[in-house]
This record gives sequence, structure tokens and C-alpha cells, in this order.
Amino acid sequence: MLHPVPTLKETPSQTAGPYVHIGLTPNFAEIKGVYAADPGSTMLTPDTKGDRITIVGKIFDGAGAPVNDALVELWQADGDGSYVAPMAPNSNSAPAFTGWGRQPTNGDGVFSFETIKPGPVPGPDGKPMAPHVNLWIVARGINIGLQTRLYFEDEAEANGQDYVLSKIMDPRRRLTLIARKEAGDVPRYVLEIHLQGDKETVFFDM
Repeated sequence: MLHPVPTLKETPSQTAGPYVHIGLTPNFAEIKGVYAADPGSTMLTPDTKGDRITIVGKIFDGAGAPVNDALVELWQADGDGSYVAPMAPNSNSAPAFTGWGRQPTNGDGVFSFETIKPGPVPGPDGKPMAPHVNLWIVARGINIGLQTRLYFEDEAEANGQDYVLSKIMDPRRRLTLIARKEAGDVPRYVLEIHLQGDKETVFFDM
């Protein structure tokens, strides 16, 4: 007698949960990790070339309350518009700038990265996209990590021609991806990220 071959069933996604920081940012809050610094906490070295900037994000839930237990990863090109990857064109096997960072939000739902202004990279149509960084967000209640971007307020001309921004038909929705610039010795770019609600940030299905 033949028995049916068992098949694997799809299981639901798991949220990041309250323990994500133990594995990914073990020095967060009162937790003492095994590393002197968490992986991804620092993006710059003395040899990093480019214009220094600080990126600041503020994450809010659907009720407008700050999300104080989110985890954010950032990927970006270097100042010349090149990503660091073993097989990428113009890649550097021992880079002074990795283009990757990871930070938790604090009690006010704020994260920040000290980095450099990225250069433009080619879009799917081969034309340069506006300078931007890619953000990945996980937190309690988020079953699949959220993908979004941060563009720069002072790149208005490039933003107006950007491949991705041009796909967002509602101009008000485009604004959810553009960080405002705050002057200082090191320029700060600040973006509010709303996970739900009337001000919801544009997220991408990737």
C-alpha cells in the first residue's frame, strides 16, 4: 500500500519580538554583549572618503507613539556611488567604508547613523538615481521587515528625476521619503517614519 508523501507546510512569519536586541545589538540598554561595540554601530573610519553627515530617524506607530524597540539597518553607496560587494564593479576588498550600519531606536523612537553623503547609483533604466540610503526596519508586531528609502531634501533636482520616486504617483506620499536638512558643522538629515496611519511612510514590497 502506498502512503502519501508528506509535504512541508508554510509556516507564518515571526515578528522580531522583544529579544531581537540580544542577538543583533547585545550592548543595547542594560544588556552587556560579548563585543566591545555592536556590529554595524560604526560606519566610518579615519580613511573614509566623502562628506560627513548624520542621518536621524524617528519611528512612530499607527497611534503616533514612538517605537522604542525597533531595529534599523542601513545600506548605502559610498561617496562615488559604488556599493561594497565582492563581485561589484570598483569594489574594494578592504574598504574604509562598508556602507552598512545597524542601530536600535532609543526610548524616544530615535536612531542615528554617522555616515557620508552617498553618490548616485544607476537605476534599472541605467540612469543615475538620486542619492539615497536604504533602510530595513523590524520591531514587535512586524512580521516581515519593512523596506524603505531615505532621500535628501537638498537634492531636489535629482529627486525629481529619480526612478523610484517617480513611481510614487501621489506627491504627498513621495515626501514621506525625503529627509529635511538641519545645518551644523556636520549636516543632519532627519526623517520621520510612520509605520501606519494617515502619515504612513512608503514601504516597498521586496
